[in-house]
Amino acid sequence: MDIKCNDKELFVFKKIAHAAEELGVPAYVIGGFVRDKLLGRPTKDADIVCVGDGIQLAHKVAERFQPKPSVAFFKNFGTAQIKLKHFYEEKAEEVDHTHLTGENGEPVEVVEETHEKAALEIEFVGARKESYRYHSRNPEVVPGTLKDDQDRRDFTINAMAISLNGDDYGKLIDPFNGLQDLEKKIIQTPLDPGQTFSDDPLRMMRAVRFASQLNFTISPVTFQSIKDQAERIRIISQERITEELNKILLSAKPSIGFDLLYQSGLLHIIFPQMIDLAGAEYIDGLGHKDNFYHTLQVVDNIAKHTNDLWLRWAALLHDIGKPATKKFEKGHGWTFHGHEVVGGRMVPKLFTKLKLPQNEKLRFVRKLVELHLRPISLTKENITDSAIRRLLFDAGDDIDALMLLCEADITSKNKQKVIRYLENFELVRNRLKEVEEKDRIRNWQPPITGEIIMDIFNLSPCKIVGDLKNSIREAILDGEIDNTYDAAYDFMMKKATEMGLQPVDKNKD
Repeated sequence: MDIKCNDKELFVFKKIAHAAEELGVPAYVIGGFVRDKLLGRPTKDADIVCVGDGIQLAHKVAERFQPKPSVAFFKNFGTAQIKLKHFYEEKAEEVDHTHLTGENGEPVEVVEETHEKAALEIEFVGARKESYRYHSRNPEVVPGTLKDDQDRRDFTINAMAISLNGDDYGKLIDPFNGLQDLEKKIIQTPLDPGQTFSDDPLRMMRAVRFASQLNFTISPVTFQSIKDQAERIRIISQERITEELNKILLSAKPSIGFDLLYQSGLLHIIFPQMIDLAGAEYIDGLGHKDNFYHTLQVVDNIAKHTNDLWLRWAALLHDIGKPATKKFEKGHGWTFHGHEVVGGRMVPKLFTKLKLPQNEKLRFVRKLVELHLRPISLTKENITDSAIRRLLFDAGDDIDALMLLCEADITSKNKQKVIRYLENFELVRNRLKEVEEKDRIRNWQPPITGEIIMDIFNLSPCKIVGDLKNSIREAILDGEIDNTYDAAYDFMMKKATEMGLQPVDKNKD
């Protein structure tokens, strides 16, 4: 494997090397940048470790650029960071935004390329030696050598360093055979995994995350240690755990990571609601599918077509209400009636527990969980325009995301059944398009507002106003009246008369 840095990166490392030489401190590029360059993966973060004062080195490096970048530093941690803005030119990731095509090949539609400039973020730190107490993941830190710093790294593939020093500039320093592990696609710790994970239990989730992102295998000894120490994850903050969950969910194939979390016992502690999905129960020879592995397949299906984190969360949670609604009906089999409603109610509680956003992201995920069965019901024959209008109204701008989720939810091993389902969904898409073009119902609001109703009938905000407004909306959605002000006004006046309401004569003294 070769280190594949571009000319601009090499130019920056030369400046760092000269600054380090001027200060008389050995300096090295270390960790993820080295790993990703060896793998040919894009990266915009570089860690520099020096045997000396990392903050002083950062300031000295910044002086060598025009304009001079600002230095963000943290004395308590002995770290500093500079950002070289407009450093990389990036193009948009090519992601298929068409619907799924099932198991018979997956053509990718290339999206229009867009370009933007991204920064190179460089973090500086002095080499250090760490020691931990069992009850805490906050280490006692003292200055150390490069060897001390490599010893404290989480995995062999993250412990490799490249010298920026004059006598061996560009040399790979790899005391734990990280290069060999990269080639074998293995994740293991530099030192005893029991000590590594006890020192910092978050490393257990990082092992899973790297396995998921890189499609690597965690070595048997390392994985057994994760199983043995899974309970230690409880001392890690929820924010840090959720950050790793999000990174796993954004992997090319998230099921790798979630299956490892399940097999290791970590998922039982950090996300027990998902564990409830696992397993299949049989009565009278009738069983249901394993909803845990079904969910992972749905998430993988979504991941093939979008890198939207929140659509992936919707896929992960779409069946989360099934355990609470599971019921065996004699002569029929297993049912999960209303699981979409129960699942929708669970979303806010889960987002709160996981410290996920309490804003439109939550509302988006909840909406998709609650609506994910609706398009399936529209695949039946003789579906009315009214049903189509209601789905468009309820889904709004999220209708395309909803349809993508529903198609990802098709996980049958019967290829003919998959093809049939997808053909039905294509018919639904066409109907949605036809009704939308005709009625413009997406994100629509009734032409008669609550304010108009209150003004006409001289009412204050009350239930009657809401009832009138809802009756107008339902009449339009049902196709009973046209989506126009005049039709809505006439309907309102008729309904008001039935309710004993009379309009106010504003010309009367």
